[in-house]
Amino acid sequence: MHAPVLILNANFEPIHVCDTRRAIGLILNGKAALVLNGRGEIKTVSRIFPRPSIIRLEKMVKRPRPRVKLTKREIMRRDEYTCQYCGKTAPNLTIDHIIPRHLGGEHTWENLVTACPHCNHHKGGRTIEQAQMHLRHTPKEPPASAGYIFARHLKENQEWLPFVDGW
Repeated sequence: MHAPVLILNANFEPIHVCDTRRAIGLILNGKAALVLNGRGEIKTVSRIFPRPSIIRLEKMVKRPRPRVKLTKREIMRRDEYTCQYCGKTAPNLTIDHIIPRHLGGEHTWENLVTACPHCNHHKGGRTIEQAQMHLRHTPKEPPASAGYIFARHLKENQEWLPFVDGW
């Protein structure tokens, strides 16, 4: 009942992931329709329900374009879990402000990168020019595409690919 279910808008745009219980509730209330049943059935005392993998909302839901939240996890994911100064993949990566906060650096996608403890300590409270260090990639906000947003679910749910890749 806790398996992820992809929710599509009325135009088949992927908009959310919920659990099986919520998806069945939406189907029974007439708010969504089953698109793909790739997981078998759920048997109750009086009925048998298909176990949804993908559902589609009956009415179009207007919402603003999604943006990737600025979190430590998303910065690590964007930088592919590697230090942006030396290129090491260390288990204890940290987040570094390219322009330190005490020098007016902001907490934005363009000012945050992953760094190994050694590089972060070497840079200290200086700018990269002062520390004579170089970034491997210019940091920017990751795309808010469906493929990026729902990527963590795609490994176990390959049947979602045709619906997620087009967006």
